[in-house]
Amino acid sequence: MGTKQLSGSPEDADLRRADSLAREIFSDVANKWALLIIEALGEGTRRFSELRNEVEGISHKMLTQNLRMLERNGLVERTVHPVVPPRVEYTLTEPGQALRVTIDGLCDWTHRYLGHIDASRHRFDA
Repeated sequence: MGTKQLSGSPEDADLRRADSLAREIFSDVANKWALLIIEALGEGTRRFSELRNEVEGISHKMLTQNLRMLERNGLVERTVHPVVPPRVEYTLTEPGQALRVTIDGLCDWTHRYLGHIDASRHRFDA
């Protein structure tokens, strides 16, 4: 699976520029709720209520806002099934799956250094 390069100015891809598209995208996906939603959807398609149960502590409003943002950015696909009552499911798109690989790396890093960070916090707070 290769990456698709979209046309655009180098300024759009520069995270250091406050007005860049890359910074806007980074800001969207680099929040705790988005990361946790992507991680949960990496296990497979989920309904809204399943996501709310899996992402402990997220409110209905925050889950809705983050799912809409992830859908807008093309990372999550929303499917409405025409049944009564309506059934809505969410799944990661190809770019969303690719981002999950990065998130998995962040999770692995967190598990690996959790003890070190905890000890540092205790020393700092003492």
